[in-house]
Amino acid sequence: MYTHPQRRSSKLTQNLRSKAGSWLRKLREKRGLSQRELARRVGAEYYTFISQLENGRGRIPPDRYLLWADALGVDPPEFVRELMSYYDPITYSIIFGSSPSPEALATSAKHPSGPSSKIARTRKRRPSKK
Repeated sequence: MYTHPQRRSSKLTQNLRSKAGSWLRKLREKRGLSQRELARRVGAEYYTFISQLENGRGRIPPDRYLLWADALGVDPPEFVRELMSYYDPITYSIIFGSSPSPEALATSAKHPSGPSSKIARTRKRRPSKK
């Protein structure tokens, strides 16, 4: 099961989700969609889900990213990359090379999910079998 280390109560998480919500609202408005129409296009049961996301109270489920990208007229990789910068800044920084903010590092330190980066960097790779 997919879990995410960010707690909803974290100030950083709330701030990032608010920014994600603002970005989603701008995309929706740019397409001229109402919250009801967007909800219909992405298969949301209630249009209030759109309002909750736009106000920073939730996340788009990963299995819905492609529907959302299509509904909002955004190239799927660009859509997911932008969402990841808000929803999972640590993974984003690992994949795309930008440095996470000190707050994001502090959040991840409170919720360790594996070996420290120092240990991970010193591990030797096994030779590949050919």
